[in-house]
Amino acid sequence: MHARILHELPGRLRIHICQCSMTLREADLWETYLSELDGVLQVKVYERTADAVIRYRCGGDADARDEVLNAVAAFDYARVSLPEPEHAGRALQHEYVDRMAIKLLKRAGTKLFLPLPVRTVLTAVKSLPFLYRGLCCLLHGKLTVEVLDAASILVNMLRGDFSTAGQVMFLLGVGDLMDEWTHRKSVSDLASAMALHVDKVWLRTEAGQEVLVGIDQVQPGDVVLVRSGNMIPLDGEVLRGDAMVNQASFTGEPLSVHKSAGGYLYAGSVVEEGELELIVRKTSGSGRYDRIVSMIEESEKLKSAAEDKASHLADRLVPWTFGATLLTWAVTGNVTRATSILNVDFCCALKLSMPIAVLSAMREASAHAISVKGGKFMEAYAEAETMVFDKTGTLTAATPTVKAVIPFNGTDANEMLRLAACLEEHYPHSVANAVVKAAREQGLDHEEKHSKVAYVVAHGIVSSVDGERICIGSHHFIFEDEACRVPEGEEEKLQSLPAEYSHLYLAVGGVLSAVLLIEDPVKPGAAETLRELHRLGFRKLVMMTGDSERTAASVADRVGVDDYRAEVLPEDKAGYIRAERDRGAVVIMIGDGINDSPALSEADVGVAINSGAAIAREIADITISEDDLISLVTLRRLSTGLMGRIHGNYRGIILFNSALITLGMLGLLTPANTALLHNVSTIAISLKSMTNLLPGS
Repeated sequence: MHARILHELPGRLRIHICQCSMTLREADLWETYLSELDGVLQVKVYERTADAVIRYRCGGDADARDEVLNAVAAFDYARVSLPEPEHAGRALQHEYVDRMAIKLLKRAGTKLFLPLPVRTVLTAVKSLPFLYRGLCCLLHGKLTVEVLDAASILVNMLRGDFSTAGQVMFLLGVGDLMDEWTHRKSVSDLASAMALHVDKVWLRTEAGQEVLVGIDQVQPGDVVLVRSGNMIPLDGEVLRGDAMVNQASFTGEPLSVHKSAGGYLYAGSVVEEGELELIVRKTSGSGRYDRIVSMIEESEKLKSAAEDKASHLADRLVPWTFGATLLTWAVTGNVTRATSILNVDFCCALKLSMPIAVLSAMREASAHAISVKGGKFMEAYAEAETMVFDKTGTLTAATPTVKAVIPFNGTDANEMLRLAACLEEHYPHSVANAVVKAAREQGLDHEEKHSKVAYVVAHGIVSSVDGERICIGSHHFIFEDEACRVPEGEEEKLQSLPAEYSHLYLAVGGVLSAVLLIEDPVKPGAAETLRELHRLGFRKLVMMTGDSERTAASVADRVGVDDYRAEVLPEDKAGYIRAERDRGAVVIMIGDGINDSPALSEADVGVAINSGAAIAREIADITISEDDLISLVTLRRLSTGLMGRIHGNYRGIILFNSALITLGMLGLLTPANTALLHNVSTIAISLKSMTNLLPGS
């Protein structure tokens, strides 16, 4: 693709893409393509001018300038794809920018080119919907903001002040348009955050083998296998198997549902327990977005308590505004003074600025690789004083490594690693990924010759090869649940395994055959993050893990938690959080695995690592980057900043509009002036609510 550099600074390029015009889809394709480059930090594509601004890493060996320019030159529309591009936020933004521009141009054209009599008739006609809504509310016995708006418009027209009536209706229309855009953008952002992130699936071939293939290679009629903890990647029908499926992401059902042969499955739902073979019916998953939108629009999930309070308060203040109007008219007999009060209401600013503030905070969070599913979760995060961490993949590195394989019972270390990888590759977990990677790096390929694989949550995996039962998992699972034994004479060898590593046990035929030593280093910056969380008001930071007491104590000491629990089961984590909440604490849970799902669901706010199990991401209210624990600190600052902004808006709106009412009562402001000042202040507060909460965001 031909392009030229328009402007350049160290770490920043502005290029012009040489094509006659650029559609919204093409702009999204460019933005997606450039954002996926390793050295690119931020991309913004302007479709109207076909320009792109690219921020990239610069300096030393990390300089990505040449990579960016080569990627631009190699760009091909046919080779770049977008998930569900028809729902991109760019089109939504264009729609409302255009609608706002048309509204402003119509207003200016009416004022400049139409004679006064024509403008008067137009104002009277435009007032009818406002008067109708106000009358309907009155007939239903409700004294709401619609009644206040209708009264203000009607009184101004009866006084012959059609200019003020038109101005009030215009500004109300602008406010309604911004409110509608805020709602639709919130829904769109949330639905996008819940989009699928599945690249590969297990395909059942005609020969009966399981093959890992790219999702783009799957065709209708193919059979795909989905196991515990995995997301269902495509719509389809159950061929065989039984499983409990979590569909809460788009149906809102709080409990998982049973699925068996003949049942229909939707892309994006997650298998909590069991295993299914799925006949693919739809390869696009195109219906998922609309199902999510329907679920969101029927819920109150987006609203925080502060937003809800502001919305209700706006309606409760309407009678006071009417009271002040009637009192002023009764005391002074001055219709102008009374009318000036009618032009002031608290609703526009309260109901508009609050959701805009929340939307802006969620957008700012996304710029820091934090996905938040609703304003109420940021409010809870701001209030919380207790945070519970899973260990593996959360406080410790998301990519642990196999340091060594210690064979037992005369086995070969390479064969045991090969066997372990054969089992572990079916399940998404950081330790499983480490085993598979170690086998691949050593060139240990394997055939799928084992029987059906069963995953026991938080314990391990069971299968069989050549009629022998194979188990891999924790010490508790191997020696207590499965009652496997240590080979005679090798007890001391087992006891002398190095304590600095986590241990993964493999048993064949009921006898310990190998122990894989897993190096699980603490994530860079974990200790610093916890210190900063303490400084920002968290009083109780707790680590919970299914690992041994010895390993847990070592990690707890290095990261600086206030308390820890070792050798816990998923229900133990959820039980601890439930007990804390019963004591009145607001609890945050951070995790990444299938075994963290009950605790994530139990917490006031569940935070998942974006590289973790699909069900953890699905259940969680917030997701963060696997490489950036400090984003927990960023989110705390954003959340407290958001609540400060909401409460500041609340106080400012009440004080300013109360001052306008007072000045109107005293006759210091005309109806036109109060209407103008009220609406200008509403827009000003809304615009301020759109600004970033953190410097440099």
